Amino acid sequence: MNEVKRHVVSAEEAGMRLDRWFKVHFPQVTFAYLNKLTRTGQVRVGGARAKTNTRLEADQEIRVPPLAFDTRPADTPKADVKPLTPQERRLFDSMVLFEDRDIFVLDKPSGLAVQGGSKTHHHLDGLLMGLGAELGERPLLVHRLDRDTSGIIVIAKRRSIAAALGKLFATRAVKKTYWAVVKGVPKPAQGRIEVALIKAKGPEGDRMRASREGEEEDEQRAVTFYSVVGKAPPVAAWVSLKPVTGRQHQLRAHMAHIGTPIMGDEKYGGLDDMPEGMDRKLHLHARRIIFPHPREGTIDITAPLPDHMLKSFALFGFDASRFEEGEG
Repeated sequence: MNEVKRHVVSAEEAGMRLDRWFKVHFPQVTFAYLNKLTRTGQVRVGGARAKTNTRLEADQEIRVPPLAFDTRPADTPKADVKPLTPQERRLFDSMVLFEDRDIFVLDKPSGLAVQGGSKTHHHLDGLLMGLGAELGERPLLVHRLDRDTSGIIVIAKRRSIAAALGKLFATRAVKKTYWAVVKGVPKPAQGRIEVALIKAKGPEGDRMRASREGEEEDEQRAVTFYSVVGKAPPVAAWVSLKPVTGRQHQLRAHMAHIGTPIMGDEKYGGLDDMPEGMDRKLHLHARRIIFPHPREGTIDITAPLPDHMLKSFALFGFDASRFEEGEG
């Protein structure tokens, strides 16, 4: 797609926020990227400038500009898109948990960014660009994980599959389970956290916090279910987290909000007074995902714990082996 596209809002989409509409139709567009597109007037609704939280009306026209991550932008020569190096190929292959003709399901290591930035030049999206040079069409991100979060991430091999999966993710048909080690023990042992979030600027970069009175227009609804699986009071607990929504830093911000930040989380207080013997890495892992395959059947994939979390589990006496593959 190297030209402006125009889409008409359907009756079913009336009342939907613009950012939600993009998540359904263009799941690879990050909130930050959409914010840039709206701020610069490249995305328009009904011929007028719009904000990410603009509510859509039936029959309105949405102008979508050429997007930066398309298979090959008009100003990018084919020769500039290089296949994966042998080292990159080994890295990518080591992450593959499942593959068929439509999708990859990967086990992303902690520390690998999903997308690039001003100071990030090695990232998963760059690997997908190189893979696209081999496959003839660039695979697309369907959702994202934070750089320091390990575990499952789904990749679509074609744009049509990305669109289908984007709709599944937006309608809550995808069930995700994360495992985390947190500071302290959440009380009660099971609960629902429904705290709307808003992005806040800070010296250490963007972070999310609970919205305050008067900020309702910019807040993002966020809901997380949690359950304590194991505990080593008063120091730590192993929790299972099931997000209902998919906001940036949602699990990290929610656990910090209830007073039990995730161990190793530099943005939300998880690095303070970490127990001796723990690696100073984020202890958050995308453990399991279940979703309907765009063609047929159901995908149900579990990712093994990374080494730094296995080490911490051993330190606290948490027994991950009590869960068989596909449980937890």
